Formats: sequence, C-alpha cells, structure tokens
Amino acid sequence: MDSKARITAIGTYVPEKILTNFDLEKIVETSDEWIVQRSGIKERRIAEETEHTSDLSYKAVQDLIERYGKDLEDVDLIIVSTITPDYRTPSVASNLQARLGIRNTGAIDVNAACAGFTYGLHLANGLITSGLHKKVLVIGAETLSKITDFTDRTTCVLFGDGAGAVLVEYDEKKPSFLSAHLSSEGEGGQHLYCSSLSTQLNGLEIKNNDFIVQNGREVYKWAVKTVPKGMNTLLEKKSFQLRDVDWFIPHSANLRMIESICEKSGFSINHTLYSLTQYGNTSSATIPLALDNGVRDQKIKHNDKILLYGFGGGLTQAGLLINWNMDM
Repeated sequence: MDSKARITAIGTYVPEKILTNFDLEKIVETSDEWIVQRSGIKERRIAEETEHTSDLSYKAVQDLIERYGKDLEDVDLIIVSTITPDYRTPSVASNLQARLGIRNTGAIDVNAACAGFTYGLHLANGLITSGLHKKVLVIGAETLSKITDFTDRTTCVLFGDGAGAVLVEYDEKKPSFLSAHLSSEGEGGQHLYCSSLSTQLNGLEIKNNDFIVQNGREVYKWAVKTVPKGMNTLLEKKSFQLRDVDWFIPHSANLRMIESICEKSGFSINHTLYSLTQYGNTSSATIPLALDNGVRDQKIKHNDKILLYGFGGGLTQAGLLINWNMDM
C-alpha cells in the first residue's frame, strides 16, 4: 500500500546538564581517551532529579511548535517511544496529552528500545495511510541516566538523556514514507535488558536491579551482521539502491559500530549522521536528535532520501526510507 503520510515538522530537546568524559574519570576507573576510542562519545546530557521523560517530551514538542507554528489541537494520536517512562502507568503519552491540552486524541507508549522511534514512525504511517488517523505526534524520549549504574564503567560511559518529536500528517500527494523493514530476534534479548520484576530471560538467570545490563560484544556482533542485510532488504522492496540514499541515520549506539555497519553495507560514513558524540546513546531519541541536527546544520535538503535505521533491545530493528519533504 502506498503511503499517504508526510512528516511536516520536527523538534528536539536535551537537558542542560552536561556530563563529560572527564567528569566520568572522577566517578569510575576510565579515561576520555578510552571512551572516545571505543565509542566516539565525548559527553552526554543528564536530566535533573525532578526532570523526567514526559518533561523532555513536552519541551521537544514545544520546540516543534515554536519553529514551525503548528497547531496541535487536532492531533488524533500521540505515540511516545521510551523505555524510561515516568511511571509504569499512566503512560508518558497520556501525561504529554494532558500538558498539551489536546482533548480528542489517543495516547500510547511504545517499547522497542533503540528501534522505538522508527517503530513509532512506522505505526504513524500505517495508521494514517489506512485512514484511521489524520495527524499523529511521534516522540522518542529517554532519561536513561535514571536506569544507569554509575558504578559500572562498561555502561555508564554510554548513556544520556534527550528527546525528539515529529508531526506526521495525512498527505496523499506528497507522502514521506517510501519503504520499511522490521525484524526481531527475541532469543538474543538477554544481551540487553533492564529488569525489576523477572529474574529469568530466555531461560537464563538475569540481574534484577532496575539498571541497564548490556553484553556489548554480543550486541555489536548482532548489529554489524544484521543491519547491513536489513538495509538491503529495505531498499530492494522499492527497487532503490544505496546510491539513491542521500543520508543514513542509524541508531547512535557506538561510533565504531556505525563505522562497521557502513563498511559492511558499502555506505559512506561521510553521509552518515549520528548524535552520540555530544549526547551519548539516548536510545529512542538518538535518531530524531541526529535528524534534527542535520536539519539545523542545513545538511539535509528538500527531497533528500534518508534511510533511518533503529536497532537494539529486543533484539529488534526497524528501518525506514523516507523522502524529506517537510514543511519549510
């Protein structure tokens, strides 16, 4: 089914507090050189104790409104992708709906970890194209610092906080969405998780401590092996080739991982956008943050073809090829 949905606006927000690699040297046994060499991350943003995912989401939407003058009163669905909700219930989307004062709208949270933003966009496109909705707000937002163990040097150097929001509207004549590819390998879920309830995953004992636990080596191997294949599958669905893609925006987990994915896929790292250098790994927020940086820096031009690719916890992935024809 051909898409009838278009991305018409974007907004982002990151907390004011900066945590540099040099700051981390005072907390755990690490160094700026070690962190940059292994991840490419130089600093990350950290939410205040009283600042939560719904707060970051709200400020990202406010940025969208201020920059594009959008009226959101007729938004009929809010989708928030996050693994760090303010509460188990109510949802971040419901909190956001209340703060925005939008009355006639649905509100749901999506948990697909680092693939969450692309999953949210895919859902918005499907619901609008099917005719069920007309105007959907999609947000990827995280306060990962609240579930990070700052005594574990293998994880605390990676994660940060941030949010990005886009507005997706019905547009039969100028749709943004060209192709999609989704997949999941749940049998690898124990390599990246955060549990406060179960002590087992896939029959294996896991930590029950409210913190992110990651087997970086296994996640790296999985991503470098599967993402290039998924990119090809995504493009082949609509007879596109890599040379037709202007920008690649993968999940910003680790710069070395992104470099390996580019090398194996044959796509130029020079046309790859990422947000990890200044913001770290912000899970659901990495792709919208990188996308908006490209917009603000005027790298992304009207009608550019952009390949968005989220991957991570699950283990799950979701890629989208979009035409960047947003309202200017």
